[in-house]
Amino acid sequence: MSFRGIGILLIIPTLLFSCGVKRSLEQRPDISGIEKIDSTRIKHSETHFSLGNNQLYKNEYGIWELYIEGDALERGIANGSLTRELINHQEVAFMNKLQAMVPSENYREFLKKVVSWFNRKMYKHVPGEYQQEIYGVSRFASKSYDDFAPAYVRMLYLHGAHDIGHALQDLMLVGCTSFAAWDQKTQGGELLLGRNFDFYAGDEFGKQKIMAFVKPDTGHKFMMYTWGGMIGVVSGMNEKGITVTINAGKSKMPFVAKTPISLVAREILQYAGSTSEAIEIARKREVFVSEAIMVGSAEERKAILIEVSPSNFGVYEVQNSSELVCSNHFQSEAYADDNKNLKAIEESHSKYRYDRMKELLSNTENLNPEKAVDILRNRRGINDVALGYGNEKAINQLLAHHGVVFKPEKRIMWVSANPYQMGVFVAYDLEEAFSEFQKGNLTASVSKPEKNIPESNFIHTKAFRDYEAYRKLENQVKTSLSEDIPVTIDQAQKLVKLNPDFWEAWYLAGLIYYENKDYKNAVIRFKQAVRREVTTKPDEEKIAEMIKKSYRKL
Repeated sequence: MSFRGIGILLIIPTLLFSCGVKRSLEQRPDISGIEKIDSTRIKHSETHFSLGNNQLYKNEYGIWELYIEGDALERGIANGSLTRELINHQEVAFMNKLQAMVPSENYREFLKKVVSWFNRKMYKHVPGEYQQEIYGVSRFASKSYDDFAPAYVRMLYLHGAHDIGHALQDLMLVGCTSFAAWDQKTQGGELLLGRNFDFYAGDEFGKQKIMAFVKPDTGHKFMMYTWGGMIGVVSGMNEKGITVTINAGKSKMPFVAKTPISLVAREILQYAGSTSEAIEIARKREVFVSEAIMVGSAEERKAILIEVSPSNFGVYEVQNSSELVCSNHFQSEAYADDNKNLKAIEESHSKYRYDRMKELLSNTENLNPEKAVDILRNRRGINDVALGYGNEKAINQLLAHHGVVFKPEKRIMWVSANPYQMGVFVAYDLEEAFSEFQKGNLTASVSKPEKNIPESNFIHTKAFRDYEAYRKLENQVKTSLSEDIPVTIDQAQKLVKLNPDFWEAWYLAGLIYYENKDYKNAVIRFKQAVRREVTTKPDEEKIAEMIKKSYRKL
């Protein structure tokens, strides 16, 4: 993940050492009684650990299945103790990405102060229960990054990383698409929801996934798809049949962190039994980015969007329809005249994905989980036009951290195994899983393999192998271009050979020819890029500018 956007904060250097920062670095939640909590993990094998009734088991699809119970500190300590290696993996992945993007040690030191200043008030907006849970997890974090921030503070920061990534729109970290359907749209009329979580923070960040089952001492039991150290929710369902997923909206760069959106979603999942209760929970929290929270309800057989931002709040419900689609712009009346939202609709790829999802749903009769997965895996554009692989106009951008499908009335959730949302969608029955965990001494997965949805055949094709090779080459070329490292014509030719339908492959090839002073061939490549489905208006503008520059050089 890049932090270029954080440069906006450089206008406030005199505040970096404020007393507010010092207080936030020293703040700790109430941890009374923590010394009485057992933290001894028993290792049964390389893929199975336990701590009292709490369990961690890795299934055959590479997904870790975690069960934790108790009060906030008990849950946090059990989580941290059981998943310590997974927490370390995520921190290493995140910090290595930071180091790669900010190679200067001096600037990283300055960035550390900026991050501390930015997050100085976050703890004031995080419920005490979740502070305690995060503190318990942080007890098992690596000490390698204590120079960046103490473990507990660092874990708080990481819960806001999703929000910051969404605020940095120019980095294209945002592209999530979700839908809900019911009544005449689905097989049997049951509520069905699907989503792709396209938050990308590097390949390593997405390798280790956790299907977590949480039995808190207050609120509802729930399950969520997550990663090491993360107690917030991005995709989950509770025992009442309430589902929660989050999609970013257009945000300006915030200047102070408040409640991370994943913790708002977590609170809804733990405490809401209806859409109205979800709305009230969301309404009382102050957030620092714009986000749409899709909430499905088994009992009500419908889904709604709760659209939150630092200065506005809206709820969107479809009228006279049995489907709801969400991408990365807002639809409620509260945002009808919001300039940032209108700009996102006009200039970004959000409206295109929204329209493509509507098209796919309209072409699908008797929607069921298998058909929902097919939609989430779709790589083509409107009217089935070829987009190239990795285009953010696609429902499936081939970078998703995960895809999920919910059948709330049956309390079943399908989650994707690697790679992306192309691996097996593994099925979990919430009620049966909790029943199995509470028996203790598990020696097998709690998934329902007979309900699994098979992996995509695409991952066994030459086209997929070419795309994986393209991604590596693309990263190399972008790094070289940004650091003024020479790039070769051979690299340009290979880019377009590996991903010929993707506009950016041709654009990067054009930049390589331009850097090699072959302006005629640069123009040819830039014009080839224009002929393809370019992702956004700003992308179209930068291609046009490079064509002009190349002609001036001829």
